[in-house]
Order: sequence, then structure tokens, then C-alpha cells
Amino acid sequence: PPRRDWDHRRPPAKRGERRVTVPPRPDVAGRMAAIGFDGWLREDGSRYWTEDACFELSDDEVEVLETAAFAAEAMVTAAVERAIADPAALLRLGLPEALVPVAQESWLRGDPSLYGRFDFAWDGDGPPKLLEYNADTPTALYEAAVVQWQWLTDRTQDGDQFNSLHEKLIAAWAALGGALPPESALHFAAILDDIDDLTTTAYLQECAAQAGLATRLLGLGEIGLKAGRLVDQQDAPITHLFKLYPWEWLAEEDPAFFAAISRHSVGVMEPAWRVAAASKGLLVDVWRANPGHPNLLATAWEDEGLGGDVVAKPILGREGNNVEQRFAGGVRTAGSFADQPRVLQARAAMPPFDGLTPVFGVWMVAGEPCGLGIREDRSPITGYGAAFIPHRIV
Repeated sequence: PPRRDWDHRRPPAKRGERRVTVPPRPDVAGRMAAIGFDGWLREDGSRYWTEDACFELSDDEVEVLETAAFAAEAMVTAAVERAIADPAALLRLGLPEALVPVAQESWLRGDPSLYGRFDFAWDGDGPPKLLEYNADTPTALYEAAVVQWQWLTDRTQDGDQFNSLHEKLIAAWAALGGALPPESALHFAAILDDIDDLTTTAYLQECAAQAGLATRLLGLGEIGLKAGRLVDQQDAPITHLFKLYPWEWLAEEDPAFFAAISRHSVGVMEPAWRVAAASKGLLVDVWRANPGHPNLLATAWEDEGLGGDVVAKPILGREGNNVEQRFAGGVRTAGSFADQPRVLQARAAMPPFDGLTPVFGVWMVAGEPCGLGIREDRSPITGYGAAFIPHRIV
């Protein structure tokens, strides 16, 4: 997608005007098949992809989201640097004991990050409020980079989006490719029967291939061990690996595999220090260091308490599992993270649009904001049932 010049073509819309009804394309299924996006329909027949409506944003509003993401990146990076110096802080953030030195070494080596996603609550009028940072295993990338761009260009050749993801990912892979040994492949490991995992991993592999890198895709369970080293199905050594499987799970499930993947001889994307960035516990320190920042919500550890209407979240939870709204009419979700420590986060201003509550996910590549993905849910807590809805700049 072309970068736009900031021409500020219209003043910001009123909140109720931002989500607009639009006619869907006549052959949605065919258009999805053309780009290989099987995940637009769920197994139960419900639609993950929405296109009978879209969000319309002005350039000014996109700039608001970009500015919020730049600020969040700076505050999170500073907080990670503080945490890395203190093993006890990393343990409290949820890192298993075996992962702590690996994360510290990863940070001190300067292991680079490829991408991540800041999720913001935003009513379109006030400043976006940071809900969390998906820094270790972010998905919904293909939808943001490719699927909604196809939707836009099918409708008009003159449209625009907050979306330069594809070009930025290719450029980032090209810059990272210099670390690959000669004649070595960059391996991409996915859980092949998980549609979100496979779609994201295969898309990033394609971006790396377009950057000129040699790549190989394999199932996570197909990675082998030979003389304590990671190898692929052909017994070729794995020197650089992209994976979406959470670091904290790897550290606790298979000691031999974890020992092999955490050695300096294996460059892993995302690097181990990103678990600290992804922990919602880090938002406590971010708030303490930046109290009252317009893009932050007051956040505290559960055992410390926080006044007012709050939401309790497990520090390394996913898909909105085990989140609890602690105010009148509050919602509580089930899940497998109930035994984790939790933080309390102040209630965000997230009024629904047409009965659906959106979350604005700003994508970062190599530390810079370059894309927007919006998901919306009938529940005020964004979970597995949330749908992706495209946007356009008007």
C-alpha cells in the first residue's frame, strides 16, 4: 500500500459516524480463496471476517493512533530495560525461572524484534488507552496486512488505509537477513492444525522469501534434536527460527528442547526478552513510571488493589481468557489461566458501535507503527468470538 501524504482531507467524524454500513462484495468466498484466507469462516460457520461494515477514519485520527503507539513503544522499552536488570522482577512478570537468564542474555545481546501489536481502547474522541502489548505471539497479521487491503482495492483504486505492513515486513526481513549464515535457511515453525498459527507463520515466511531469504516451513512437532542441536526433517541444523509458540510454555514443557532453542547459536524470532514486554504485569511499572499519561490506564498488582471500576487480567493470558470486569454488570470469562497472578487495570472508555465493542490493534514492525487491525466483539471483553472488521481513510 502506498504511503499517503498527510493532507487532512476532512475534520474528525462524530463517534457514531465512524462505523458505517457498506455492501459486501458479491463473491466474498471467491475473493478469500484467491488469497488463500481459509480462516474467514470459523468451524461453526460463523464469520471471523466482517465486510458488511467498516470503520472510517480521518488522517488526523490515524495520526492519533500512530502517536499513541510510538509513546507506548518508548514506555514499554524503558520498562523492559528496568525489568531485565532484576531477576526477581522478571519472575513476577511470569517468566519461568529457567527463562529468566535466557531473556536477560537475549536483551543484552540486542536480539532484534520483528513485529508486535499494541491493543488500544478508543472511543474516537479521547486519547487511545493501552490495553496490552502482544509482543511474543501476535496473530491476526495477515488479515491486517493483506485481507483488508484486498477488500479496499476491490472497492476502489483510490482508497487508502493505515497499512504499509507488507512493505515494512519485507524490508525488516531483508535487514535481518544479514545475520543468516551463508547457504542457511530461515526456518518457520507452526502448529499446522491451528489456523491462526499457520496463517500468520506462512505469511511471514512469504514476506521473508520476498526479501530474498531462503526459508523452510515445518510443524513445531517436526523439529528434532541431534547432538543437542535443533534440526529439521532433513537433519539440517536450525540456526534461525521463527515460532509463535509461547516462550514460557517452551521453558516448562521439554527441558531438552528448551535448552537447544535457548542457546545463542539459535536466533529466535521473537526473542526471549519479548515475554517481559508481553506480560501485563509490565503495565504496572509502565504506569508507575508514567502516572497520568494520556495513553495509559492506571494498573496495579491485584494484591495491591486499585480504586474505582477495574478489570482483572492474568499476566500472560490470551484470547481474553480469565478476564473479569469488577463493576456493576461485569463480565467474567473462562479459560486456562486462572492460576496466574493478575493485575487490575482501570476501566477503559469503550462504548460499543452498533452493539459491538472494538479494539484497535496498531501493528509495529522494527519498532515503528505501520498498520491497523480492528476486531470487535459482542462481549465487552475481546475474545475468540471477536471478528475482524476492515477500515479505510476518508
